[in-house]
Amino acid sequence: MKLTFLIPPVLDNKNPAERTAGCTRVVYLAPNIYELTVVALLEKEGFDDIHYRDFVYKRESREVFSDFLKNDASDIYYIWAVNLSIENDLLALELIRKNNPKAYVIFMGPGPTYFTSKCLLSDKEIVVRGEPELTVLELTKAIADGADWTSIIGISYLKEGKVKHNPSRPLMKELDDLPFPARHFIQDRRYFNPKLKIGPYTTMVTSRNCPFHCIYCVPSSLTFAREIEYQKEHGKKPFISFRSIESIEAEVEQISKEGYKAIGFMDDNFIWNEKRTGDICRIMKKYGIVWGCQARVDAITEEIARMLGESGCRYVDLGVESFNDEILAFIKKGITSKQIYTAIGWLKQYHVPVKLNILIGSSPLETKETLRHTLREAKALKVDQVMFNIVSPFPGTEFYAMAKENGWLETKEYVPTDVQRESILRYPSLSSRDMERILFYNNVSYFLSPHFVITQLKRFSNWSEFTHALKALKIKLFG
Repeated sequence: MKLTFLIPPVLDNKNPAERTAGCTRVVYLAPNIYELTVVALLEKEGFDDIHYRDFVYKRESREVFSDFLKNDASDIYYIWAVNLSIENDLLALELIRKNNPKAYVIFMGPGPTYFTSKCLLSDKEIVVRGEPELTVLELTKAIADGADWTSIIGISYLKEGKVKHNPSRPLMKELDDLPFPARHFIQDRRYFNPKLKIGPYTTMVTSRNCPFHCIYCVPSSLTFAREIEYQKEHGKKPFISFRSIESIEAEVEQISKEGYKAIGFMDDNFIWNEKRTGDICRIMKKYGIVWGCQARVDAITEEIARMLGESGCRYVDLGVESFNDEILAFIKKGITSKQIYTAIGWLKQYHVPVKLNILIGSSPLETKETLRHTLREAKALKVDQVMFNIVSPFPGTEFYAMAKENGWLETKEYVPTDVQRESILRYPSLSSRDMERILFYNNVSYFLSPHFVITQLKRFSNWSEFTHALKALKIKLFG
């Protein structure tokens, strides 16, 4: 049985969707380790005719995709879809059906988990909702054996023209049971993260989900799918799953042997306590791999900052969103502006580069003046990088419910938008156009400032690294 994982090319004349973080268009490419973990699990269970076809990496055209499908005889296609990719992936589905009407198409990810019905056009499409690994494995085995798969938990499908939703699958507790992502399928590709400024680069996760209650939050595409499904069933956020330190070290060792020099940890919240952080820092120092992560400011202690600095940590992404305490309280961030300054101070003291993530329009309390204040503070702190995004009312979040109830949506319903470009929100004090103009001004003002340009130029070790970063910056500013 031939199994093919697809990343379809751009078919909707837009920039490709980023499928790991899941809420933006691609600025720089990153491997989808969530999908590659599913690949690895199928390999482990004995499926040996597996293919991984990425049409975005080489910027391949619709014509190349069509020619591929005409000459392909896969029994199952798998597509990892996010909100921004749904329409593009449905165009890909049309081409699959035109060329291979008998093949099954299995959708995974947060897009089909929420927009389930959109992905079901015939009895040959199946949506795997939420956490996908075990469901995909069971489903693939059933199809391969010619067995009835319609009672498998965690899936949706069409039955007699109506969408059938089977019960949810319980979440995995033992992440160590999963194999490491099948990176050998992408060994011919070189990924680069401009925040780490060294390659080859890959991504990795050590945990799933976050316990905090920020009203707008969309975690990584895997945990967002996990969260949407769990919330629907249980009415609360899912529990956190952790990998053991032994499992983490084994994967880092394998990554090192495969020649990777940099790792971006994709955990929604990487830093939990000093003991776990210290153990991981020891591993990274042992293998000499530079790395970065995402963390909350209230998790940064002086000891953690010291360990990060000594272990090759080249960035910490801090979700600060605003420097206004009233806004931070409204969005249930659970931090104060004082904690932001303290955390940044410790990280800078131990020479850990800081990236701030700031949200425009995260609250109706936001005004042009609060946004000007946030930009001033971000510049004055002289951190390594700042990312400005416009908040989006993602379905499944508390903010979405608030936006619907209060009429903050410019559209009748949520429309997938690139948070680095567009707004579908409006407040009495701030229109969607205001937010888009402020976003562009903040990006230009920050990324073209003398401080940013000079400090970044000093960190590149060769011309190739610089050109990769320059391309990413151009896309970020101008699309």
